[in-house]
Amino acid sequence: MSKPGSTQDARLDALQTRLGHTFKDRTLLLEAMTHASALDGKRGKRRSYDRLEFLGDRVLGLIVAERLLAEDKSLDEGDLAPRLNALVNRHACAAAARAADLGAAAILSPSEEGQGGRGKETILADLCEAVIGALYLDAGMDMARRFVTRFWGDAFEDVNDAARDAKSVLQEWAAARHRNLSYVLIEQSGPEHAPRFLIEARVDAMAPARGEGGSKREAQRAAAAAFLAEHGING
Repeated sequence: MSKPGSTQDARLDALQTRLGHTFKDRTLLLEAMTHASALDGKRGKRRSYDRLEFLGDRVLGLIVAERLLAEDKSLDEGDLAPRLNALVNRHACAAAARAADLGAAAILSPSEEGQGGRGKETILADLCEAVIGALYLDAGMDMARRFVTRFWGDAFEDVNDAARDAKSVLQEWAAARHRNLSYVLIEQSGPEHAPRFLIEARVDAMAPARGEGGSKREAQRAAAAAFLAEHGING
């Protein structure tokens, strides 16, 4: 752990102020901020944020799903899935991380920092999920929920309109740029009376995105919404 009075201690203290929470177990915060590159053979003594990221991803999904259900009881699964995918993804997590300025407290190797690691979307998204996991372990679901409510900001309101017709938005975006859009069935599971479809939205060589639903149409809408969110496409 960093020595008392160190620059890193000051960064962690400032982060706790931004989060509005002082950790009872400060090692959780330290772990949540530690990128694997910073360990440099010290894995026996310290851990990177990987485990907390794994937990935070699940906690985030539950928080978002719970809020979506509470906000509009008229929505069915076909409406909820695209909204969930648009709010729980790398782009959304990175945006929240920027709002909380998590990058400023990240613990990176000199090499990773020199390559702009504090601003990398992937690292920021991982930090965000790790912090959610750390808050959950240190103070429970209410504290994790406070983080999401605060740093997702207006995203919950903004996603409602975008999710209604994500397929049309993506189709128009791809057509305007003369790109090929396709939906590929990855997996079908479940009993005949309650099937589940996993579909991937693909646009040329861009990173694909997946969505799940109780029908192919629902899964396509969810995949389109996820693709738009992952690539920061607003229509």
